[in-house]
Amino acid sequence: MAANALDPFRARRLGNIYEVSAKPSIAVLGTGTIGFPVARNLAEAGYDVRAWNRTREKAERLADDGVSVAGSASAAVKDADVLITLLADGPAVEEVMEEAAPAAPSGAMWIQSSTIGIAATERLSEIASEHGLVLVDAPILGTKEPAEKGELVVFASGPQEARERCEPIFGTIGKATRWVGEAGAGQRFKLVINTWLLAAVEGVAEAISLARGLGLDPNDVLDALSGGPLDMPYLQLKGKVMIERSFEPSFKASLAEKDAGLVLEAAERVELELPLVEAVQEAFEQAVELGHADKDMASVVEVVGRRSAVR
Repeated sequence: MAANALDPFRARRLGNIYEVSAKPSIAVLGTGTIGFPVARNLAEAGYDVRAWNRTREKAERLADDGVSVAGSASAAVKDADVLITLLADGPAVEEVMEEAAPAAPSGAMWIQSSTIGIAATERLSEIASEHGLVLVDAPILGTKEPAEKGELVVFASGPQEARERCEPIFGTIGKATRWVGEAGAGQRFKLVINTWLLAAVEGVAEAISLARGLGLDPNDVLDALSGGPLDMPYLQLKGKVMIERSFEPSFKASLAEKDAGLVLEAAERVELELPLVEAVQEAFEQAVELGHADKDMASVVEVVGRRSAVR
């Protein structure tokens, strides 16, 4: 069989023969709250995983799970079949890939799973084309615990021929994958989901704050809603965190502020006003200014309380 007739993820040349490998090698760029468990889960599933993080110490613990820790992004992607970017924002992904893309093999698949918005995805598409990478735009829904359990939800978009190759990877890190179109559609879909999510968190924060202001026990409010048509797991999860004021980061307030800005950027493109998201972005901006940037997004409740105190 000719070499080009083999799946490039499965062929490894050894002299004049080809060895068939069951799984592609994967480079994970970014081992933060989501990237760390993603790399670990892939390694545990038998993938050859290399990881890189700007702060190397955050990636070092992955060595215990069989992950090779690279000293640079370019070293991580060298000879990798698949690249996965899980970084904070568009500028971070662009900066890292400007270095890494030239070192990646032409034809490698690039799964871009950071939530970066429309404009940044357009710029990254140009980088992919320039270096012969197959871009799969696949932002994820989920925070620390779902990532650790391999229960993320993937909103994937990209060429039809990439889907079969992606599915085993997505099946390892997530519980569901929704293909939504060509590359770029995944970001647009995620922004719509985030519009609802941001509004929900702000809504919980305001309800908890009002209950406190009226002398009610917020726990009684959660109990009253539990199991009813107005209940949802996220209400109970974030509500309890807000009541306990224990803001260990599952999803940082600074990232919520970033995501609100991306939603508004997308809305501006289609000449749409979203006054609720504008208010939510302002609330998260204040949370960051008050020192909650690296705390869980539920810390926005402290902003609502501050407003009440001022008034």
